[in-house]
Amino acid sequence: MDQSVAIQETLAEGEYCIIISFLAVQGVLCEGDSRQSRLLGLVRYRLEHGGQEHALFLYTHRRMAITGDDVSLDQIVPVSRDFTLEEGLIFCLLCAGSDVTVQLDTAEFSLLFRLPFGSHTRMFLQEVTKACFLFFSRQNKSKSEITDMVRSSNITVSNKAHMLSMQKFGLRDTIVKSHLIQKEEDYTYVQNFRFFVGTYNVNGQSPKECLRPWLSHGIQAPDVYCVGFQELDLSKEAFFFHDTPKEEEWFKAVSEGLHPDAKYAKVKLIRLVGIMLLLYVKQEHAAYISEVEAETVGTGIMGRMGNKGGVAIRFQLHNTSICVVNSHLAAHTEEYERRNQDYKDICSRMQFCQVDPSLPPLTINKHDVILWLGDLNYRIEELDVEQVKKLIEEKAFQTLYAYDQLKIQVAAKTVFEGFTEGELTFQPTYKYDTGSDDWDTSEKCRAPAWCDRVLWKGKNINQLSYQSHMALKTSDHKPVSSVFDIGVRVINEELYRKTLEEIVRSLDKMENANIPSVSLSKREFCFQNVKYMQLQVESFTIHNGQVPCQFEFINKPGENSFCKQWLSANPSKGFLLPDSDIEIELELFVNKTTATKLNSGEDKIEDILVLHLEGGKDYFLSVSGNYLPSCFGSPIHTLCYMREPILDLPLETVSELTLMPVQTEDDGSRLEKPMEIPKELWMMVDYLYRNAIQQEDLFQQPGLRSEFEHIRDCLDTGMIDNLSASNHSVAEALLLFLESLPEPVICYSAYHNCLECSGNYTASKQVISTLPTFHKNVFNYLMAFLQELLKNSAKNHLDENILASVFGSLLLRNPAQHQKPEITEKKKAQEFIHQFLCNPL
Repeated sequence: MDQSVAIQETLAEGEYCIIISFLAVQGVLCEGDSRQSRLLGLVRYRLEHGGQEHALFLYTHRRMAITGDDVSLDQIVPVSRDFTLEEGLIFCLLCAGSDVTVQLDTAEFSLLFRLPFGSHTRMFLQEVTKACFLFFSRQNKSKSEITDMVRSSNITVSNKAHMLSMQKFGLRDTIVKSHLIQKEEDYTYVQNFRFFVGTYNVNGQSPKECLRPWLSHGIQAPDVYCVGFQELDLSKEAFFFHDTPKEEEWFKAVSEGLHPDAKYAKVKLIRLVGIMLLLYVKQEHAAYISEVEAETVGTGIMGRMGNKGGVAIRFQLHNTSICVVNSHLAAHTEEYERRNQDYKDICSRMQFCQVDPSLPPLTINKHDVILWLGDLNYRIEELDVEQVKKLIEEKAFQTLYAYDQLKIQVAAKTVFEGFTEGELTFQPTYKYDTGSDDWDTSEKCRAPAWCDRVLWKGKNINQLSYQSHMALKTSDHKPVSSVFDIGVRVINEELYRKTLEEIVRSLDKMENANIPSVSLSKREFCFQNVKYMQLQVESFTIHNGQVPCQFEFINKPGENSFCKQWLSANPSKGFLLPDSDIEIELELFVNKTTATKLNSGEDKIEDILVLHLEGGKDYFLSVSGNYLPSCFGSPIHTLCYMREPILDLPLETVSELTLMPVQTEDDGSRLEKPMEIPKELWMMVDYLYRNAIQQEDLFQQPGLRSEFEHIRDCLDTGMIDNLSASNHSVAEALLLFLESLPEPVICYSAYHNCLECSGNYTASKQVISTLPTFHKNVFNYLMAFLQELLKNSAKNHLDENILASVFGSLLLRNPAQHQKPEITEKKKAQEFIHQFLCNPL
């Protein structure tokens, strides 16, 4: 995750300055024996009179800084006359590798930081050095004035996009780079590097034994280590607040378990709740690692919780791009379709920024080599527990493998298309009694399965080993490892220079006066019957003429984005060589942010896109369509006045009711008396009450997207009798319904009052009593339902803390919707809901 985004969200246009650039790196502040993590952000801004200033912003942060709410400004250091920066190398005792130390001195203080090596740190230090060089005898900006740049309001997506699109690479550089990629074989040769890839589901345990039997026993010292963990921490604190001390524990255990015959440097650590990935390289290879980026994708409940999902690190080793993915997919034998969907979500949502900001983000599949590891959770089907154990005892692994869900799904081309997995010659790695090699003897008696897997995709990859490690007994899983020889393209410097000279000479012969021109396969796009959270895609092709060109969708006059919020273009910018093509996808997706205005008619599926050629003309694309109103994104009081299904009402009626003020009470002028609560809410709760009162993992395990679409259609058409979906899908639909409400169940105006009285049940009930009638009814109805669920906790394993955590963030939302609440606010919101779950209404 590029944490500069988190810092950018704390910055704003001030009265006298405009933020024009930012860069950030995560480091460790060393003060005596103390080690404290800090984010260092270099901010460049333009003064009103046209001059420029720089400052280092030092932030404390949560372990994973995703948004501005995850960071807190600690110190501001203006780049001024007394600002000096000295860098050197240290040897980290923990990972026996090299990091960069930076001594920061000013007239007031001296700070020592340790920064991870890699291209991102090098770029950061280069920019700081450049800022020092550019400092002349300008009047220093005081700290108080610089602090004005910090703000509480969120930066818009369009402003972010504008900043990221600042040109750093000229057209000529882009042309040269494209030709170099095409001629790569002329100046590179293939050299094998040994990769160790390991995965271990540690079941929330701390390391209790040395990891060398897994990481380094019986093998040559690898050049690269890719080590992944799942279920690092199963506590609610890790799940809801993303922090865990076990990250450091397992990092230390891995660092101590690396091969003793080599020195290794840590390249990157990335974690999402309990999913962690570590990348190390031999110290001598560190100089050839570049473009290191890491990202996370949560696929848990509502498609974002990090209890399931994936983390990934991409990097360039010499001239080969490599992406390593560690994933933990949905559990339970029958949920293979959910696992398939998790895989597809990770592939579609995992995107890495490129060094050249004019280029679109990289996806997983845009790499030369992909290594995918993790607890994929695919099980063995059609055999009972005893049959599975009998085949294992006979070591009939190939017979057993025929019933493996992953093998079956790969053969059906529903997941991991194009990937390869080595032969399974080891017994299943799940599920054992912790501390032993005995199969699960618990009440559930889980059938053994090959949950933990390693797959790969790419050329010049030779798997040398694929095995489990029975010696480790910390978890109910056994760790798995695979060792590869991977052919990496290494640059021959002499041939590279020769190729570069040839390309430059050929460019010199091109006539600069040529005007770029393209043709578009399509300019009008119509999206029919658009539905809530149902993606529609239209594509067209850009064909370039005889002049290299850069294209980009640009903002229309007076607008801050090149398209409306429900629309996106992928890629939105790019480069085309002569006589080449590129396919552009226009994606239309209506979510909670845009649904209400489409329901009310304040917005329509209409837009004009402007495609601009640098040095050429503009092309105009027309987008039109129609939106089918939905109960998702509709206000509570609006739905209470809709006695008929929303799709049975005239659009004018839907618009009128959606625009009705929230405080409206029945004045007798309506044709029909309103209902006490929305019928759609009642339909979902009633379904769960009848079918899922004892369902395990309710509101914690996600449903299927296809089933959500079916549920939405049943609610919007009123055909609830046709509803056929899993309990988890209906539960997730209920949460998505509550999240989509433009005004939450507990109105924004009552938010702060609720937090203030979260420890006082009497005062809390008083706040609820002041809510508008329909909102009060919905709150009481939901609390009564949740209390019924808790009566069955022996079966469904729910408790007040889980439900308070899930529903607290939905029912109590910060009025400043662009801001995520602080941890203290989250806890108060949970405490507020917790009171109503534990006391009679």
